[in-house]
Amino acid sequence: MTQSNDPAKTKRILILGGTAEARALANALTARGEDVTTSLAGRTSSPALPKGKIRSGGFGGADGLARYMRDAAITHMIDATHPFAARISANAVAAAQAARIPLLRLERPAWTAPEGADWIAVPDMAAAAASLPEGARAFLTIGRQDLAAFHDVRDGTIVARVIEPPEAVPSGWTIIAERGPFTLANERAVLKAHAITHLVTKNSGGPHMAAKLDAARELGVAVVMIARPVLPDAETVATVEAAFDWVSTVSPSRVV
Repeated sequence: MTQSNDPAKTKRILILGGTAEARALANALTARGEDVTTSLAGRTSSPALPKGKIRSGGFGGADGLARYMRDAAITHMIDATHPFAARISANAVAAAQAARIPLLRLERPAWTAPEGADWIAVPDMAAAAASLPEGARAFLTIGRQDLAAFHDVRDGTIVARVIEPPEAVPSGWTIIAERGPFTLANERAVLKAHAITHLVTKNSGGPHMAAKLDAARELGVAVVMIARPVLPDAETVATVEAAFDWVSTVSPSRVV
């Protein structure tokens, strides 16, 4: 397939989405008249949808993603998935190289511990579960997919907040099914209501879910912060505005 070197020509943009940044970018590009398709993993039954075209479900790995982009004549791909969507991000890099399509990663900055905050840095879910002391009252904000790592915690209390309830959890757990973002007042109330001693969260970064960290610092709740996975190298920006500008300036002929 021959693609134009003129970035002013019509573009077909694939956004690997599921985040607030992905929605904002799709909305902005669609408003400008771009042909935008947002791909969603399909893990929640009623996701917040951006403007433009929507594709739900997997591609069948990097090869399937590359094939889809060729068939759909995609000219630009933006990986705006969650910072912990390591497999999708790795597939995006491999597929972009195979299909010879420019790739940008839109990745929100990671959180850093504020002065005076009680943060426990851990590399993964297993380490997070192991870090909880006896008698801990833990508030999990890690998503439904990773709750299993905490199923063997027997000498503490678990409160988990998820968008959609899991099929099964150990007896005694409390499940809060709510979709964010949440205000500082909301987060403060949850921590107080359940007498939480430890907040367990992924280092997702960004402002949308940061209120829980502020509430934890105010109330003296320890934060167990799970580090981001290491992703393959890709051109990366931190803001929707920078990604929007990238689409305007990068030629479809450019190869990652």
